[in-house]
Order: sequence, then structure tokens, then C-alpha cells
Amino acid sequence: MKKTLLRGLFNVLPLVLSIWLFWSLFESLDEVGSFLFGLVHMTELFKGAGFLLILTLLFIAGLLFSVSPIAWLYDFVIRQLMRFPFFKTVYSSINDIASLMSSDNKNKSQQTVLVHQANNTYVVGFIMSNDTPEPLTNALPDGDWVPVLFPLSYQIAGITTLVKREDLTVVDWSFEDAMRYNLTAGISVSAKEGKEKEQQITDHAINEPK
Repeated sequence: MKKTLLRGLFNVLPLVLSIWLFWSLFESLDEVGSFLFGLVHMTELFKGAGFLLILTLLFIAGLLFSVSPIAWLYDFVIRQLMRFPFFKTVYSSINDIASLMSSDNKNKSQQTVLVHQANNTYVVGFIMSNDTPEPLTNALPDGDWVPVLFPLSYQIAGITTLVKREDLTVVDWSFEDAMRYNLTAGISVSAKEGKEKEQQITDHAINEPK
């Protein structure tokens, strides 16, 4: 009885939480859109109208940013705002995270690597950039140093360490899959393999001649 309840919980919980998160995002964007409609005295709206307005505005913004004058003007405004230290700190952090998650990000330097430890173990890390700031290179011994990120499992956090490129073992593994593996301490891969094995057993049982 207990195992059955836990099995149901662990299978249903991810779906419920995912739906709840997407619904919360929908509600938030819908409220923002409804507020914008209210500015032009449009209040008799159907549920989701505000959400559609936000999507439409984002789509229009994407089109506008493909036009050189608009992109130049936006960059000019951002450069002026970056003169303020607090804005620069907040904007740069958010922009870096957005760039990392963007599907347009084609930065090939984000490689999955293994770093050998003193106790003969390996740590999974990611080369985030091929460029190391000059103040760091001046302080480090001679060598090709690159920043390597070591994410912490079950946390949106990590440690950035400077490692010599010659001490890295490059792994042919996508950034997304390897990051998911790190953040879940390998459970995501184990769960996937378990489901595949379960599906194979089910298919064999179905196809087995009576």
C-alpha cells in the first residue's frame, strides 16, 4: 500500500508541479497584459487576452530587433544605462543567464569536460568561455587557463575554477544533458534508463507468443 502510494506520488508530482509553474507564469503574464489593456480603457476581456497581448508584443519586439536601426538604438540606450553601477550589475547578471538559456546561443566554448582529482576521481564540469580576464592571467602561472564551472547538485549554484586546458578531458556530451546529469546527481539518466528497460520488458511481454 505504502509503495503504491509513493509510486503514484513520485510519478504524478513532477507533472503537477510543471503544470503549476506554467499556470503561474500564464497568470502573471495575463495580469501584466490586462494591466496594459486597462491603460487604454479596455476592461471587458476574455481570460488569456492579456497573455496573448504579451506574446504578440514579444513577437513584435523580436521582429524589430532584426532591424538594424532599432537594434542600434536599443544598444545605445543600454550602454547609457550601464553607466549606473547598480543597473549594470543586475542587468549583466540577468542578461548572462538569458544568453546561456537562449536557443540562439551557439557558443562552442561551452564544452563538457572531466577534471581529474587528486584522489583518482573525476568531476564533471563545463568550459564556459575560452577567454580568461587579463588580471587573472597575469596572476596565474604560465599556461592556457580556462574558466570551468562545477554545478552543485539540487542547487542553482556552482563553483567556477580556473583549470589548465591540458588537464581537461573533453567529453562528447551536450551541455543540456550533462548539466541535467550534474544538477540531479545522475538520477535523471538512471530514471531514463529505468523507463527504457521497463518499456522493453512491456514490449517483450506484449509481443511474446501465447
